[in-house]
Amino acid sequence: MNITLDKNDEQLTGLLTVHLTEADYAPTVDKQIKEYSKRAQVKGFRPGMVPVGMVRKMYGQGILGEEINKMLGKAVDSYVKDNKINLLGEPIPVPSEVDFATAKDFSFQFELGILPAFELPKELKADLHKVSVDDETLAQTNEQIARQFGETTNPDESEAGDYLFGKLKKADEEGEGRTVLLPIGKVTGDAAPFIGKKTGDVVTFDLQKAFNNDAAAISNFSGLSKKEAEEATGDYVLSVEKVNRTAAPEMNQELFDKVFGPETVASQEEFDAKVRETIQQNYDREAEGALNNTIVEQLVENTKIQVPTEFFKKWLVRANEGKLTPEKVEEHYSDYEKELKWSMIRNKVVEEAGLKVSNDEIVNRTLDKIMGQFNMPNMPDEMRNSMRSYAEDMLKKDNGKNYVSEYEAILAEKVLENLRGKVVVTDKPVTAEEFRTLHS
Repeated sequence: MNITLDKNDEQLTGLLTVHLTEADYAPTVDKQIKEYSKRAQVKGFRPGMVPVGMVRKMYGQGILGEEINKMLGKAVDSYVKDNKINLLGEPIPVPSEVDFATAKDFSFQFELGILPAFELPKELKADLHKVSVDDETLAQTNEQIARQFGETTNPDESEAGDYLFGKLKKADEEGEGRTVLLPIGKVTGDAAPFIGKKTGDVVTFDLQKAFNNDAAAISNFSGLSKKEAEEATGDYVLSVEKVNRTAAPEMNQELFDKVFGPETVASQEEFDAKVRETIQQNYDREAEGALNNTIVEQLVENTKIQVPTEFFKKWLVRANEGKLTPEKVEEHYSDYEKELKWSMIRNKVVEEAGLKVSNDEIVNRTLDKIMGQFNMPNMPDEMRNSMRSYAEDMLKKDNGKNYVSEYEAILAEKVLENLRGKVVVTDKPVTAEEFRTLHS
């Protein structure tokens, strides 16, 4: 067997050629033919008594092809490993005509995509948004609580403060539109067209004027992305299906217990403080997530990594056969390249920092999730240990898919924690509205 690699350093590709002679494969093929003759069932011969020559004539080419494929796989894998070649994806076989009936020597070629070495930036800077919860944000949350726990009715006609449930679409758009719950109280333009409406009424209005060009407000009720909300100009049509009116619940112990659990708060003052605390915790968690996203984006943008572009595109189509076309790959190529670069950066951090995830970490994380679902974060050790086998069974489901998912999640957290130590993080105070605008 002879293996050669012709590298194209500029394109970051290689053409791997594997040349096999009869001496390389004949012993293995002969052995497999003899083994097959012991199991073959041919009319006129007792089991195990079929002549080897007959088996070779009937099945020899198939066995030859199968054994050569196995030999090629092992040879290519060994060559890549022994020569420490950092591959992108897997080798792509070069199509060729192979005559197993007459040929004795064979040559097979494989295209390789080769990933280069690279260095991470020495210093990165990022802002950690410190959100201050203002009275308006508190009022909005209390409004949501009232809507969730208050008594909802469906009056015949709408008034200010009601919600119109129905279908929204652009005036000249085909179809019935998207289901929305339009808050009349959030209409900052002329709210009159939405007052006195009944089931079956149709309201035609300028979406931008109704909400004073507030893309965030439009996005919140319509389900449109912020960009789509910004571009949603002209007249829109709302077909009213019903009017929703929610009476605010009484501020009493029953409501306090429903929202935060039994005996967590015992007064209006404690309730307001707990609501504010919960909002703050949610924003702090979102701010941490936003910082992590910023770090990833900056690393991908500022780390100089050359990618074997043409090979990568070809490999994406091949690896996602039936799901991705060359046209789709071209359309979204920048996203695929970003994902590849982040994967390379992550792997480099894992290797250099020696990051690992233990089985105990995976099981304990799963146990924490289970206990969280039962609202028992601080369960006794005895009960926790009794639930361990249940958690392990969960992780084994779907051929270990849950296990892999938890492994990847924990490893990603460790990578980001490692990177946080290399980034200069500056606290930046922002209002809740500014934060929502930045990250919507």
